[in-house]
Amino acid sequence: MTDDLTDDASKPAPAVQRKWRPAMLWLFAGFAAFAYAFDQLTKLWVTSTMTEGERIPVLPPLLHWYFIRNSGAAFSIGENVTWIFTIVMAAVSVAILFQLRRLGSAWWALSLGLLLGGALGNLTDRLFREPSFAMGHVVDFIQLPNFAIFNIADSAVVSGVVIICLLTLRGIGMDGKRHVAAAKSSGDAKPAGGGPAGE
Repeated sequence: MTDDLTDDASKPAPAVQRKWRPAMLWLFAGFAAFAYAFDQLTKLWVTSTMTEGERIPVLPPLLHWYFIRNSGAAFSIGENVTWIFTIVMAAVSVAILFQLRRLGSAWWALSLGLLLGGALGNLTDRLFREPSFAMGHVVDFIQLPNFAIFNIADSAVVSGVVIICLLTLRGIGMDGKRHVAAAKSSGDAKPAGGGPAGE
């Protein structure tokens, strides 16, 4: 009889989890689509209204639009190995999708969505822009003082990584649980059952 009651009490939990997980997936997809679309639309605007090398003051001296094409990674890193970054971005995108089965946190949905949207934004440039397939140069246009020129995809990737780092430091796993707190609680509970034999 006790086992039946226990089983009945635990039945609603999977149903709640099934509803929660699709909501997180939709949230993730929304952030990824937003980051990707925002990146591609701004790049389309830049390439349609500016000439390469053109610099337009926006909030001088803090912000300028400066249209360049970058063969390297985010913030112009590794400009001579374009193909490597194409492979890396493709691998990162696939890895993120494989992790979605564990997703149970809105903050993780935000961070992974931004990360995927940004990676796909620059990957699209790598694959389809000049000079050739998988060797394309990324459109960068945001210039700040004493800083590398970047784009919306770079900003999304960096924002996603920063959020992931903060979540990790706080011990919040992809499933939304505080694993550090859980480990501490289990550690505190051990002495209640008796200390070492010498005590």
